[in-house]
Amino acid sequence: MKDWRVEYHRKLISAEEAARLIKSGDTVSFTLGREAHTVGKAIAARKEELHHVKILVPFPEFDFGWYDSGWEGSFDLTIYHPTAISQKILDEKRCDLEITDILCRSEGTQRESDVVITEISSPDEKGFCSFGASLWNKRQHIKKGKVVIAEVNENLIRTYGDNYVHVSEIDYFVKHESTRTGVGKKGSLAGKTSKVHATYLRQIAEYLSNLIRDGDTIQIGVGRTTEPLVELGLFDGKCDIGYHSETTPPGVIPLVREGIITGKYKTIHTGKVVVSSIGGASKEDMDWVNGNPIFWLVDVGYLWDIRTISAHENMVAINNALSVDLTGQIASENIGARMFGSSGGQTAFALGALLSKGGRSIIVLPSTAVNGSVSRIVATLPPGTAITVPRNCADMIVTEYGIASLRGKSLRRRAEELIGIAHPDFRPELAKEAKKLYWPT
Repeated sequence: MKDWRVEYHRKLISAEEAARLIKSGDTVSFTLGREAHTVGKAIAARKEELHHVKILVPFPEFDFGWYDSGWEGSFDLTIYHPTAISQKILDEKRCDLEITDILCRSEGTQRESDVVITEISSPDEKGFCSFGASLWNKRQHIKKGKVVIAEVNENLIRTYGDNYVHVSEIDYFVKHESTRTGVGKKGSLAGKTSKVHATYLRQIAEYLSNLIRDGDTIQIGVGRTTEPLVELGLFDGKCDIGYHSETTPPGVIPLVREGIITGKYKTIHTGKVVVSSIGGASKEDMDWVNGNPIFWLVDVGYLWDIRTISAHENMVAINNALSVDLTGQIASENIGARMFGSSGGQTAFALGALLSKGGRSIIVLPSTAVNGSVSRIVATLPPGTAITVPRNCADMIVTEYGIASLRGKSLRRRAEELIGIAHPDFRPELAKEAKKLYWPT
């Protein structure tokens, strides 16, 4: 049997050599999660040599330069989830946007690429590498690459579950260089939580907490409204919470350590924290997750398969929205022509939670946007706005003014419920519009 160490060292090349594998016109895909930084820099350095290389960057985290105007002739970009780095290029329509497929588990939804680039840990004694704190769909993605380049970062953690790949499955390895030099990390679109933002988030957390029962299994979507809720007391006084979600927002791992999140009553994966990535964690928390069998990282296609979600009893899905109209149509991706995010697993979790025995689908959003000048509860959504969760799947909506329960209610009742949780400044106009739409004149 061939020694994997010999194979590994034979495949080890420099970042510059890896970048030279890419030819003009090629399709190059970074795997979902943090981009391989060293290889990305080397590719960007070939700007003047390359022409119309099609690059997929699912979640832009590093600024390699190609989001700036003037790079279009070299790189044709597609992104999956907008961040602060990519918002301008998206607004100016200088890139394309990948649409979430909630059936991403199926082979037909994985795009083929000339080159797939990922980030992995160093191999263990058997030649298996970990994808670290971020698995997502990497195992499936690399199977679709004609050439697979893996950047080896010795700082990545190891977890249980499906979070591994063998040396034999990779074509080339590149040693990771520190991200402290060269191109810098810019952060996500979420940004920091202001004092005003934190005030109404606490009110949302308080209302939301009343909807969660001991023993529930929870999903918390990514976003400015959902991610701070755990640290703002969402689970205060709760016990034996289960967790099945894409990632772990700040505060989740400490609650596992404290025995609040136990998964004791989970219908499947009992006693496990099941995610596709670990986020919002301090170094101390990350060290605790490293090699801890409680944490189980799985392919995102399995994680947000509606059948997997609905197999959990008392499944509670908690997600953000940008806006909700008076019928309960939920928009979480764009308003009109402007894109702000992706649907991620929101649609699948909303449906799965409704199919779950005792399940609930909850959408949280501040009542206003743009410093209070715009209502997020609207009579009708602007043309071009994508509907992330259709109105016939809307369950509960929460703002800092309360809870609107929509399931099983008529148009008029829904309008009344939603107006009741809108900001008081906008309620008269919303009531006026509702009467025009749903009552005889």
